[in-house]
Amino acid sequence: MIARVAAVAGRVVLALAVLYGLLVGLGLLLTKVLDDSGLVEQEDELNRALAAGRTPELNDVTYVLSGLGNTGAIIGALVVVAVALRLASKRWVYSVFLVLAVSAQALVFLLVTLVIDRKRPDVRKLDDSPPTSSFPSGHTGAATALFIASALLVAWYVQRRWVKILAVTVLVAVPLLVAYGRLYRGMHHPTDVVASFLNGGSCIAIAAVNVLNRRGRRGDRSPDPQEAPMALGAARTR
Repeated sequence: MIARVAAVAGRVVLALAVLYGLLVGLGLLLTKVLDDSGLVEQEDELNRALAAGRTPELNDVTYVLSGLGNTGAIIGALVVVAVALRLASKRWVYSVFLVLAVSAQALVFLLVTLVIDRKRPDVRKLDDSPPTSSFPSGHTGAATALFIASALLVAWYVQRRWVKILAVTVLVAVPLLVAYGRLYRGMHHPTDVVASFLNGGSCIAIAAVNVLNRRGRRGDRSPDPQEAPMALGAARTR
């Protein structure tokens, strides 16, 4: 058991190291090579356009959207969902998958900001600027890891089609809305949130490969309580 856990931990650390190197390379490219390029100028134009189109109503809406990615909100939601998964499934694997995806994202984000020092957009900011670099967006990365990982669990295990479609749609929309809120409020460049999608998505993939398995996803589904009586009746008629 210990050897198995150590092997999994080693693979996770190696994969995160590769992801870290990729994000650092992307950050250095943006801040050292492309800092005066047309790409950065187009980003600045988008930030200025969003700032110019602000309204009191959108200011309030994006305050809520941005808040969905706050550290406190993410940790609180993670604890609730992880506990709910453990109680519902009677297994730890799904909770571990979720916690690993979110925690790994946060670790990579913090380590990248220690190396990459990118200034935030040159527009009026609607939120207090944290001391970390603008690259990547911590709010967007955390929301991506938590909500997209939750969407994958729903897609894999929920059998009711309409419930699955509705839940996955809502969960996938959350990181996109958080990203929009951070851009609108002048806290990040577009490439900052793109890098955060990469960070969060990669950490989900790493956690899924190392914690979840194909056999568990396909063969370990819990029956829908409302469909169980029908299945039992069919079995008795055979």
